[in-house]
Amino acid sequence: MATTLLQSDLPGLVLRHRGKVRDVFELPADASGPRLLIVATDRLSAFDVVLPDAIPGKGEMLCQISNFWFGRTAHIVPNHLTGTPVAEVLPAGVDPVPYEQRAVVTRRLKPVPVEAIARGYLIGSGWKDYQRTGRVSGIALPDGLRQAEELPQPIFTPSTKAAVGDHDENIDFDTMVRTVGADLAEQVRDATLRLYAFAREHAAARGIILADTKFEFGTDADGRLYVMDEMLTPDSSRYWPADEYAVGTSPPSFDKQFVRDYLETLDWDKTAPGPRLPADVIERTRAKYAEALARLTEDGHG
Repeated sequence: MATTLLQSDLPGLVLRHRGKVRDVFELPADASGPRLLIVATDRLSAFDVVLPDAIPGKGEMLCQISNFWFGRTAHIVPNHLTGTPVAEVLPAGVDPVPYEQRAVVTRRLKPVPVEAIARGYLIGSGWKDYQRTGRVSGIALPDGLRQAEELPQPIFTPSTKAAVGDHDENIDFDTMVRTVGADLAEQVRDATLRLYAFAREHAAARGIILADTKFEFGTDADGRLYVMDEMLTPDSSRYWPADEYAVGTSPPSFDKQFVRDYLETLDWDKTAPGPRLPADVIERTRAKYAEALARLTEDGHG
């Protein structure tokens, strides 16, 4: 039975950051260096606003999907997981059960201040950029492409990291080089495209199209690159059921699309506070995350 957690409070641990979904606490360093405890809550954000209602078990499902991918891709790029059991680092008296499936002990890394996005299909902000300029993040694309069309080859389209409440902005690779340096920019681009190619093939064998995805990277004290935060979840990726995919449309996705569609019917200006969600929208959204977890992590070919 999934637990529901809207906000984690861990007495004795320093809260470093409370994001839209994740709460991040500092832990004492060990042999691997400085560490963090990252808790995936059941908070849901839409249009960059955190909504008042939780999606029960969503944080657990997101954490399990990320951990699955971290395990499958460690041969491509190392990740931030330390392998330390969560129960070992929780303050005395805290029940570990609500945290075991939704929290991880990680290395504390220096974040690369750029969102690393791989796109294999023309959708979302990439489609909007293309309609306006014929390019995505400065990359020229062929004329006449349609919404949701597969690109000739996957592209790397970085964006700025926005503060909570602001919107990320697509940038070109040259801007990223000026921001983080040529060597790190090239490492991040290479890792992003290799991870995307691996995950896309895995998803395709299970009847799912991975249209695009966003990675977060960080470096340790020696400058070594790690993938961190969440990885290839429905919150950071656009997954489409292959049997419902059609060029020229916006295919349904394994995420909070039900919530966005519902919110679009309201007279809401998309600023905080967000509106309450009906029970059926919450349940249908929960079921979509559960389906993504089951299909992506199954061993067989779907």
